[in-house]
Amino acid sequence: MDGSSSSLFGAVRGTDSIRHGPRTKRRRNYTCDITYTTNSELGFDYLRDNMATAYSEVVQRPFNYCIIDEVDSVLIDEARTPLIISGQVEKPTEKYLRAAQMARDLQRQNEEGTTGDYEVDEKARNVLLTDEGFAHAEELLGVNDLYDPDNPWAHYVFNAIKAKELFTRDVNYIVRNNEVVIVDEFTGRIMVGRRWSDGLHQAIEAKEGVEIPKTKPKPWRPLPTKTSSCSIPNWPG
Repeated sequence: MDGSSSSLFGAVRGTDSIRHGPRTKRRRNYTCDITYTTNSELGFDYLRDNMATAYSEVVQRPFNYCIIDEVDSVLIDEARTPLIISGQVEKPTEKYLRAAQMARDLQRQNEEGTTGDYEVDEKARNVLLTDEGFAHAEELLGVNDLYDPDNPWAHYVFNAIKAKELFTRDVNYIVRNNEVVIVDEFTGRIMVGRRWSDGLHQAIEAKEGVEIPKTKPKPWRPLPTKTSSCSIPNWPG
């Protein structure tokens, strides 16, 4: 239904925008008879509403039905990736940079599995350090234990190797205006404003030599890591 058709029936239309619209504007748009939005914006508003501490912070209202464009992409392809709201997490930038440099010096295990610092499981999109790899990484970093609770390095090391082996420039992401921008693996569209979680995005930024933000973007208030998440298959209905 286009704008002219809906106007004939006296319907009030609204357009939702998470990243640019204030809460009052988004609430007003949701109260319209017809609201145009994207699946990710709808999902993030749903997550924020479920984290609200007062009813005045809620923007969505009960829905009746929806019309979905490119339904196969929305309900099948993109539905596999959960939407996650993460809060502010400060981590030392120099650790990402050092880990990226160290990852360049580590060697992937050969096909015979006899030599190498790490093995790569491309199907599970994971990496695993060998015993030699642990020793080599600790030597390169000048530490005695990657899992030292007072000076932890393992998380940075694994993310740096993942960034090196599993995430390819101009395939999984692009670098534009000195920023790493995710490319949707199903549609090929760039996903401006989206970031991989758990330090992976910072690891890729260190690998590419672009500026690493000191904190993750704040949704509305300071939040702990991975505050809320959902996916289309788990959407309440």
